Amino acid sequence: MSKKRKVAVFDVDGTIFRSSLLIELVDRLIEESVFPKSAHREYGKEYEKWLNREGDYQEYILAVVRVFNTYLKGVHYGALADAAEVVVEEQWKRVYRYTRDLLKDLKKKDYFLLAVSHSPKTVLDKFCPRMGFDKAYGVVYEIGPQELFTGTIVEEHLIFNKASILKRAAEKENLTLEGSIGVGDTETDISFLEEVAEPICFNPNAKLYTYAKRMKWKVVVERKDVIYEL
Repeated sequence: MSKKRKVAVFDVDGTIFRSSLLIELVDRLIEESVFPKSAHREYGKEYEKWLNREGDYQEYILAVVRVFNTYLKGVHYGALADAAEVVVEEQWKRVYRYTRDLLKDLKKKDYFLLAVSHSPKTVLDKFCPRMGFDKAYGVVYEIGPQELFTGTIVEEHLIFNKASILKRAAEKENLTLEGSIGVGDTETDISFLEEVAEPICFNPNAKLYTYAKRMKWKVVVERKDVIYEL
């Protein structure tokens, strides 16, 4: 059997990409009238609360997810793929310097680079190769007759458990968790951060920061052009 490669697993939105690929994708689908123009109002209140620091980002992103799941049914795969292509082409360089440089460094050291995200796999498959990833796991939506989305999530039980995805990838790709690295930014990343040898909490939200302090995990913050390690 060939020697197992070390793995580095990264969340994407807010960890590498400075926004959310899903949010940018939904905005593009509305702009191109694939989704109704009125869909903006369905997450506008949560967006304003978050923008004014009166609400939680998680509430905002969940509202966007609800809009995506509501209006995806009946959309042709090509419309989603085209919108994803435009978003990534325009914005793929809008990433954090710390994680961008870390990816480059780990690539040179022959780590297997694994992306695990709750964004649609369609947009991840266009973004992640540009960042040097070997494989990306994201939310897969079922496609029915005539290449129209049914609105059903494929293997929903798996994709929302990032630790299970990491273990599956390690088995399929002949990877080892010895010397492994994980980078995430919210509490949804805790499950895989607990599995790796070196967890890094990058620009963590309050829930992850509190957990990281208790676990004595590394915390890194990038603000403007300065990177702090706490």
